[in-house]
Amino acid sequence: MKAKSIPALGGADYTFKVVGAPATPLRDFYHSLLRQSWRVTFAVITAVFLTVNGLFAFAYLAVGGIHNARAGSFADAFFFSVQTFGTIGYGAFYPESTGANLVMVAESIVSLTMVALATGLVFAKFSRPTARMDFTHHAVISPMNGVPTLAFRIGNRRGNRIVDAQIRVALTRTERTSEGKVFYRMIDLALSRDRVPSLSRSWNVLHVIEGQSPLLGATPESLERDEVELIASVVGYDDTTMQAIHASHLYMTRAIVWGARHADILTELPDGTLLVDVNNFHVLEPTSATPDFPYSRIAEPAGE
Repeated sequence: MKAKSIPALGGADYTFKVVGAPATPLRDFYHSLLRQSWRVTFAVITAVFLTVNGLFAFAYLAVGGIHNARAGSFADAFFFSVQTFGTIGYGAFYPESTGANLVMVAESIVSLTMVALATGLVFAKFSRPTARMDFTHHAVISPMNGVPTLAFRIGNRRGNRIVDAQIRVALTRTERTSEGKVFYRMIDLALSRDRVPSLSRSWNVLHVIEGQSPLLGATPESLERDEVELIASVVGYDDTTMQAIHASHLYMTRAIVWGARHADILTELPDGTLLVDVNNFHVLEPTSATPDFPYSRIAEPAGE
């Protein structure tokens, strides 16, 4: 079996290679289109439409019997096929032989099936619940109330609210068993708060590094050595449709910054108005006076 690539979460710049899995491109084609953009979906629908009508045009050319169609004209046969496929029927072209009528019947059956599939696909894409959530480009580790704390921020980019939002964060690292085998362990991180009743703008996710934390005693070098990654997953309900939505993100080792905090995005104006400055959403600040802090006012992850 050929290997296939699976994109990693959060837009990471590597892929997993899966070898030996059965290739099922047609079986997964529908779900692939649901994940694609509208531009790709319409391009595929258009390409299939033109291809099917082209095949039926060749069939009409082979059997003949299309009234007013020029002999050997692919264009006339194609336009008649499109009219039949779309149940348009202008009257200029119509079948006048048994062979042409049989092809017309076959095309009518195919067109009914394809229109139903295309309609279902478009409706499913429109009704498919999606979350427009931002995760800060970096997770940070810095003191909070004197205790080392892992933190990152998530935000809702829509004008709606996400009801009963819940988040889970798992740490994945490479370990070696006593038998000498490499083992990839996933450990759930205990969060200061793992759910909020309503998420409208932003949420600071915190993991205090103490007690049983797998990050207790960790250093930048140990995270790099153990190939540590953080996987965050958020689920909740759209308050407009009350459908479940989810979002996920992957923080690789290089996206974990030590000795920094996320800049404040919420300030109170003199008149009492609360100002949310989303321009500072991804901005990092040093936790101490460090003139050469490399991540000041940064907007993209290091190395990207």
